[in-house]
Amino acid sequence: MTEKTAQAADWRQPGQRETGLRVTGLRVAGAGLLIATGAIHLDLYLTGYRSIPTIGWLFLLQVIAAFGLGAAVLATAVLPRGSMLAAAAGAAFSLATLGGYLLSVWSGLFGFKEVRTTAGIVAGVIEVAGFAALAALASVTLAPDGGLSHGVLAVLRPGARMTAAISALAVIGLALLAAAAATSGGQAATATGGGLSTTKIGNVTVLTNAKGLTLYSFAPDSPAASKCYGSCAAYWPPVIAPAKTGPGVPGKLGTIKRSDGSKQVTYNGHPLYTYIADGGRGQAKGNNLNLNGGIWHEIVVSGT
Repeated sequence: MTEKTAQAADWRQPGQRETGLRVTGLRVAGAGLLIATGAIHLDLYLTGYRSIPTIGWLFLLQVIAAFGLGAAVLATAVLPRGSMLAAAAGAAFSLATLGGYLLSVWSGLFGFKEVRTTAGIVAGVIEVAGFAALAALASVTLAPDGGLSHGVLAVLRPGARMTAAISALAVIGLALLAAAAATSGGQAATATGGGLSTTKIGNVTVLTNAKGLTLYSFAPDSPAASKCYGSCAAYWPPVIAPAKTGPGVPGKLGTIKRSDGSKQVTYNGHPLYTYIADGGRGQAKGNNLNLNGGIWHEIVVSGT
């Protein structure tokens, strides 16, 4: 038997390949990374994104798909062809999730524009790593016979070219993620400038900023300090001075100093915030939500 024939015969023994340390390591890593990104998106969904139109449902779908694909990658350990398909689907899913994040950061998605957060960047890095691991797993479990090595799928045959292609895509993904982190906004501070006003939502008169967005208070806050920082402040942008109440709007304005040195506006002792899910005047999607560590309330204005 020639060396080439021996290699081909060895390749036709999927049981041996599946028990290899490389395949096992890639399988566990790929499934784990899928589940990790699903867990991050689940946390984001529960702490704010569930109330964003369309985006909330997409996050829930992402969570279900990530957990399902992670389980499928692990469950197909004894099915070489099924393993390849599950790994390839997981790799494509990881790239698609990263693409959705980058699109939402740069141009917005379904009317929602993402802001830079630590959770978003960490999820992006995990998605790139998950793609690399799962694409590699798909390549080493793809046999060069049985019809899969012919035609277009021949380019997927394991080897230096496939490894180089996976590495190149991973590097491009990390570069795009770094560019998004460098160019997108962080905490979306909202300067009111033109003065606070009011609007009617149902039978309630609520306080709004100069753009007509409903203003909120956060239950854990005190009159002298905000408890909303980091990702919380990305979803609930603090209202930054200067601000003034418009004609006929009662109440007392003040300011508190945030950790970055900016001055956040207060109304009757409540630090003020907007909510990223509100798209315009008359919306109060954040009212009575228990998110980011406490209850959020719209600012109700009496005497108007």
